[in-house]
Amino acid sequence: MDLLLVNHRDPYHPQAGGAEEVLYQIAIRLSQRHKVTWLSEKVKGRPSVEVIKGVTIIRRGGKLTLHLKSPFEARKHDVVIDSVAHAVPFMSYLTNRRSVALIHHVHQDVLNYELSFPLSYAVKTAERMVRNYKYLIAVSNTTKRELMRRFSVEESRISVIHNGVDHEKYKPGEKSEKPLILWIGRMKRYKNPLDAVEIFKRLRTKADMIIAGGGELSEEVKRACDEKGIQFLGRVSEEVKVKLYQRAWVLLSTSFVEGWGMTVVEANACGTPAVAYNTGSMPEIIKDGKNGFTVKYKDFDEAAKAVEYVLEDGNKTFSKSSVEESNKYNWEKTADEYERFLRNLP
Repeated sequence: MDLLLVNHRDPYHPQAGGAEEVLYQIAIRLSQRHKVTWLSEKVKGRPSVEVIKGVTIIRRGGKLTLHLKSPFEARKHDVVIDSVAHAVPFMSYLTNRRSVALIHHVHQDVLNYELSFPLSYAVKTAERMVRNYKYLIAVSNTTKRELMRRFSVEESRISVIHNGVDHEKYKPGEKSEKPLILWIGRMKRYKNPLDAVEIFKRLRTKADMIIAGGGELSEEVKRACDEKGIQFLGRVSEEVKVKLYQRAWVLLSTSFVEGWGMTVVEANACGTPAVAYNTGSMPEIIKDGKNGFTVKYKDFDEAAKAVEYVLEDGNKTFSKSSVEESNKYNWEKTADEYERFLRNLP
């Protein structure tokens, strides 16, 4: 099989995040069995063609022009997976009938947070074109339901394949002596990083908090952290991220929507339960009382109580059961499911 992956960013892009990690983990495993090419934007300082762990990276154009180049590249390959990580699909189906849309989450409501009118309206309209793909992969049942509800995509056209987690990388380590709460992610409006500060203000239990991540809200969040005695780290390395997961007593997730709560699963694998809003895929991933709790959206008081309840456990019950819950997910299983799905395409 000659497989093409299309995504705005590759693993070396300075803004690479969760979607890129998903594709990378799948790509390196499928490249052991098939020819795998990854089409992405140009990256300053990186060559136009590069091979990474058996995956051929082709860098062409920029954020907008990549959409013009992808249909031309798509017709050269047997199968195409268009990673719709930034709302606008690449429309490889125009030149390759075996094109699949990989949907991380539906952006319709998120775009209201991130873009002003009329650009938000234009991007929302463009996102609706995902219904033109004959085949779609959703990373969660939540995303599948949104595709059916928002875009009237028939259920039979959508396959759910959960993302995995690297258990060699994400595993339990030494916890901090003092209770530690972690918020980590991109500083985007829809992820509500400032909510973490509001929740921390309501805690009665003495604890430390670390907020990590980069993005356009970084300076605003940093100022809020300085006022409340919260440690703000900005964007951190992968090695530091793992250490933070391991040392934390609880992960706090305040996103408006997540198609797949990757930080929750990674933290669970490190023995850290999570408290999150009951939006997006969080109720699908978090089993209340086992690997954390979900609370009402923007209910800071309820979130603070849930965090305190986890902290009072002192890493006894929740830590062990979080690891057990994370064992449901691994990249080998995910790659095998992709393999079966792609092989069965007519």
